[in-house]
Amino acid sequence: MGEETHGRVLSFLVRHTWLTMRAAIGAELEAFGLTVPQFATLMMVRTSPGMSVAQLARSVGSTRQAANEMLTALERDGLVARSPHATDRRTHQVHVTQLGNTRYEEALPAVLRREAELEEGLTPQQREAALSWMSAVTTACGSPEKCD
Repeated sequence: MGEETHGRVLSFLVRHTWLTMRAAIGAELEAFGLTVPQFATLMMVRTSPGMSVAQLARSVGSTRQAANEMLTALERDGLVARSPHATDRRTHQVHVTQLGNTRYEEALPAVLRREAELEEGLTPQQREAALSWMSAVTTACGSPEKCD
């Protein structure tokens, strides 16, 4: 996989990078009984407790139906809980349970360790440039829907 094969289509290269990183991180998460989307969900809900299913779906880049299915599995495993919204009867709020917090905290070091291994060949400046570029592209898109 190189520039000579795929030209300068950065979106393809980013996708390829994401898929290979996702597989590497997914292998780490198996030991904790989590998938990459489940880990991302726990991370997002920990950051914004009480978020709605629609907000969660936007945050993790999935459909509302897919987010609901994932939440059902996480809820079944006791990692998240849904509760009715105080003012909107159609909306449920999502919270990470104590077990979910514990599982996330146990898995996080393995994820960070694996990411560090994947970045071993990068200088601090290259890493910072990559983070800056990804942030700029996300800002330029305005929202995930504009970049679909």
